[in-house]
Amino acid sequence: MTDWIEFAAALAAFFGSHLLPARPGVRERLTGLLGRRLYFALYGTVSLLVLAWVIVAAGRAPYVELWPQTPASRWVPNVTSPIFWTLVVLGIRLPWPWTLGGQRAARFDPDRPGFAAVTRHPLLIALMLWSFAHLFPNGDLAHVILFGSFFGLSLAAIPMFDARARRALPPCEAWDAFRATSIFSLRPLLNPEWLKQNEDHLIPRLLAIVAFWAAALALHPILLGVSPLPH
Repeated sequence: MTDWIEFAAALAAFFGSHLLPARPGVRERLTGLLGRRLYFALYGTVSLLVLAWVIVAAGRAPYVELWPQTPASRWVPNVTSPIFWTLVVLGIRLPWPWTLGGQRAARFDPDRPGFAAVTRHPLLIALMLWSFAHLFPNGDLAHVILFGSFFGLSLAAIPMFDARARRALPPCEAWDAFRATSIFSLRPLLNPEWLKQNEDHLIPRLLAIVAFWAAALALHPILLGVSPLPH
């Protein structure tokens, strides 16, 4: 019973650490009090510690199987992992200020939307993909709650960030900005003009995707005690 209490407390801390700073005016007051750099350093540290706690607590919770793990189900995170890391690498410092990992100080140019033309929320889409894929090989109750919560939180954040963008932009600029971007679309990848605009640093980004993917495979059994590869 105490293991369920710890898991519930960790989950509450996880949601609280993400939802409370998102309330109107809370982050602004904290950045004004602490300074922007110190606030984000503390926020990042607390977020990582709470994330580690909730993952460990899910592993300690009593095992209640909802569906069995199979070799085929273990392939799902592996097959989706390259897509996940592509979204992560291309989403860092995205030129769309109103999303997780976006360039806050950037002024969005609808004529050069960058990867925001494919998705203006790449890190949130990546988190949704990662959490959904990990549901397949983790069919016990605690991990279904864990990964389902990650999926739900990232899904709910998308309209929240879009509403923030609409409040920040004048109506005419908001129309152009949202027309130049999408929740998720592969059409820009078939547009030669968009491809030419975004060919800079393509090789370093591809190398970074491969490096992160390889590091995740190598560190998974060390950090989490289980290999992600099917046996």
